[in-house]
Amino acid sequence: MPNSTIGRQRDAPSFGAWVTLDSPVGTEQIARSGFDYVCVDGQHGLVGYDAQVRALLAITAGGATPFARVVTNSPAEIGRALDAGAHGVIVPLVNSAAEAEQAARAARYPTSGGDRSYGPMRLGSHFAETPGDTDASVTVLVMIETASGLADLEAILDVDGVDGVYVGPYDLSLALGARVPLEEEILPRLDAELERIARAAASRGKVAGVHCADGEQAAKRVEQGFTFITAATDVSSLRADVQRQLAAAKRIPPDGRGGMSY
Repeated sequence: MPNSTIGRQRDAPSFGAWVTLDSPVGTEQIARSGFDYVCVDGQHGLVGYDAQVRALLAITAGGATPFARVVTNSPAEIGRALDAGAHGVIVPLVNSAAEAEQAARAARYPTSGGDRSYGPMRLGSHFAETPGDTDASVTVLVMIETASGLADLEAILDVDGVDGVYVGPYDLSLALGARVPLEEEILPRLDAELERIARAAASRGKVAGVHCADGEQAAKRVEQGFTFITAATDVSSLRADVQRQLAAAKRIPPDGRGGMSY
């Protein structure tokens, strides 16, 4: 069964990677690199449902806990991701406690008070003997990335069945008034809100998740109290490494043209 304590360890945060490309072999290698979880991105990634299934198979083969960010807060999307083998879902653009409750119900079966339809297409470690046991090991994280979601943070965290939150700093910085994601002038306020989110989750024993551009930023988020931290993304890591190798071959400094890491 999946690790139902992922992201909840007080002394050992969980680190993950983000997959946006349809490359099962590449995804498997990422999952074998020592990350606690790997999340396949169905919202902004370049993957459809077939590619998501392949990615989840590859993550499982690589030994990491498979997560999926769904396209939208839809019972159909959430159910399909879990049926395909995700042990947890990350739900974007959650603006209220009511929307958070919708996500939680979509991820749980009626025996646990949810709405999920029973269709265990991939019988395996992510399905227990009973629907209720399966529900107990599913992780539901809702994203805090809008002004409305931030305003309703505490109520969202108090929803039964919501295991925690996952922050999208790029969108949240725009919601806080930045003209471009992570604009320098907005960073002090963004950091203050991130710390508030981490404290609110910790006080309730719930997961405080956050998306990071790189490992250096991830280390800072650990210091702020986050427990479920994405430290690398396939496409940005690929881009950064090929630029570094080309620069080394030419014996010149990397030109930094990779743009914003996502």
